[in-house]
Parts: sequence; structure tokens; C-alpha cells
Amino acid sequence: MRVALFVTCMVDVLEPDVGVATVRVLRAAGCDVSCPDGQTCCGQPAWNAGAADAAATVARTTLDALHAALHDPADPAEVVVVPAGSCATMIRVFWPELFELVGDHDAAERARLVGARTRELSELLAERSLPPLRMPATRVAYHHSCHLLRELRVHDQPEALLDRVEGCERVEWGAAERCCGFGGLFSMKLPEVSVAMADDKLASLAEAGAGAGAGAGAELLVSADGSCLLHLRTRAEHEGRPVRTAHLAQVLAAALDGRDPRVAP
Repeated sequence: MRVALFVTCMVDVLEPDVGVATVRVLRAAGCDVSCPDGQTCCGQPAWNAGAADAAATVARTTLDALHAALHDPADPAEVVVVPAGSCATMIRVFWPELFELVGDHDAAERARLVGARTRELSELLAERSLPPLRMPATRVAYHHSCHLLRELRVHDQPEALLDRVEGCERVEWGAAERCCGFGGLFSMKLPEVSVAMADDKLASLAEAGAGAGAGAGAELLVSADGSCLLHLRTRAEHEGRPVRTAHLAQVLAAALDGRDPRVAP
């Protein structure tokens, strides 16, 4: 399968290791990966701020790049893959509405075509075979990010992928579906509330897996959205909490080699 990877701003600027891991896992799943030239941002920050014209200006550049990759007459990609639930949601759910709102009906039509062929990373990987995956025994909690869970309705796929990894002990976590407090511009507009939400969620990690016998408490916090992980990791470090964080792609890439995802390669 030939896939066009939309790297996302967060991965490109702050989490390049997630991009490298994403490419490695997609290739291990039998995908031929390309990164279309010209992609920038999906426009979500401006969209969340109500600045539709600015959002469309930014998003149109990425739309052009992804549409061209899917319609390359020489070697077209079959799907666009995004290693972030929030950006995948922007493309699939909000792009058509955005471009209709600013009166660019041609872009809205192309956005619908691109959105119909856009998959969040765990959605695609869950349907494909992967080589044997293993890691040192680790208690793992999974954070369901809001856009991925509530807009794209992706729930089981990331957890099913973690369950494929030998040594990954996924623990039940009562706060798994609770918002981390990042929420795009929410953390900028209401920073005190945002911090309190993250701290409360992290505090509950000590109880994750409780009742399942020895070894309660998560050692590794995994999600499919780098923005949530950035927020939670920053608060965990500030509060001195021992839990580490990793993107799902980083866990799977490390597991291809039997490595510990908590340790940089």
C-alpha cells in the first residue's frame, strides 16, 4: 500500500522522533511511505480561535499537497496517514466546513475527497499485519485523546495494537477517557484550569491497574496525540511524577527491535 504521510506541525517541530517511528512502523506494515512536498499545518489552531480565513489560508497549502499526492498520475498514494487524532479530525471532519464557510467551494470539494481517504495511524495499523512485537515488561496506561475518541470514534484500535506487544501490560485506568486539559487553545485561554485537569488525571495513574494484583500503577503513559503527551509530560516532570510518556508509534517502533520505549534509541 502506498501512503502519503502528513507529518503534522507538532511532530515536525517538537517531536521528530515520532515521525521517524511512524515511517518505520508503516514500512514494517508493508506500506510504501511518501511525505508530500508543500504540507504545512492543518489550520486547527486558527480554526479553534474562530479565525476561519486564516485557517483556510494555512490549510489550503496542505490540502493542495495531499490532494496532489493522492492524484499523482505517475504514482498516486492510496491513503493519507496522520499520526495525530486531532489533525486527522481537522482534515476529515472540519476541512469541508471550513472551506465552505470561507466560500471556497472548489477547496471544499477537494477537502471532502482527501478526508474520505485520510486515516489516523492506529486506524490503519490495526487492520494490517506487523512483525512480532516485544518489549521489556512494562505497565502501560493508554490516554484516549478527545478528538480521536469523540470525533473519529476511534477507541479499540490503539489498545489492540498495544495488546499485540509482548511484555506490554496494559492496565485499566479509570481516567483513560478524561480530557487532559490541553484542548488546542484551551490551555492558552484557561491555563489554570488546564494545569489542574492534567494534574488530576496524572494523579490517578498511581491507581491504574489497582485490584489486578501486584504491580498497580502505570510506568508508561501512551497516546496517539503528541499535543496531549506534551501537556501531560510537562506536568509530570514539573510535579516529579515517575511516569514516562510515549507516542503509540514510538512504542511500536521500539517493539520491532524488542527495545524499551522509555529509553531513546
